[in-house]
Amino acid sequence: MTIDSAETNVPSADLHIHTTASDGILTIEELPEVARKAGIDTVAVTDHDRVHPELTAPVSTHDAVTIIRGIELRVSAESQRLDLLGYGARRTDSLTELTASIQQNRKERGAAMVDAVESYLDVTLDIDICEGLGRPAIARAIDESNAPYDYSDAFNEIIGSDGPCYIQREIPSFDTGAAVLADACAVVGLAHPFRYSDPAAALKQAEELDAVERFYPYSGQDADRADPTIVENVATNADLLLIGGSDAHNRTVGVTGPPSAAFEPFARRVI
Repeated sequence: MTIDSAETNVPSADLHIHTTASDGILTIEELPEVARKAGIDTVAVTDHDRVHPELTAPVSTHDAVTIIRGIELRVSAESQRLDLLGYGARRTDSLTELTASIQQNRKERGAAMVDAVESYLDVTLDIDICEGLGRPAIARAIDESNAPYDYSDAFNEIIGSDGPCYIQREIPSFDTGAAVLADACAVVGLAHPFRYSDPAAALKQAEELDAVERFYPYSGQDADRADPTIVENVATNADLLLIGGSDAHNRTVGVTGPPSAAFEPFARRVI
């Protein structure tokens, strides 16, 4: 499928949103109003490694906004780590067991990272060690502490993958993650292919899925190399759906997403 450039400015949905269940700041209660103000009536909640505990069905309606229950699952491929997006998630035994294991590791890793930061910077962080804890929450806590680092500096200099307080967490393999999501979700896709060190390899893995994220607000060097034509060609050759969203971790949703031509075939599979 080739998308007309004019259509990309009119998203029909935002299929990539994070909430307070992981590292976002929006609650489920706030999401419908925020979506409506953005002119969006369909959203997907894709919290990291977790199905939102307050969403009781794979698809539900809240204050006239359709909310798709989803997940963003990090997996380990042959040469890099990738993020998979699952939509219309059912709470299967395999998904429940996998996410429970990941969340326990997230809590343990988060606690260890907080301890490392507090020792390294000689500060006390105001942060809860809970399910869904990720580096954005730790970076925000560093920003709000007495340490001389803002949010970006905290990531770049303290808890980034090369930082002195970074601790790697355990993640499932691509094959395991893709299989669990395929069993639990109506659609499984690859998130933001141009954010990886090897986009070509990531897109090759996407051929094993149902969809690929074509609409995404890349920035910096990722934006320079992001080529939607490449994604569209892969999608055409592998018969993949074109998905996308804002990857919102704040209160701004609807920045991008699939236009009607891409959203309609996705909706037929999920909604």
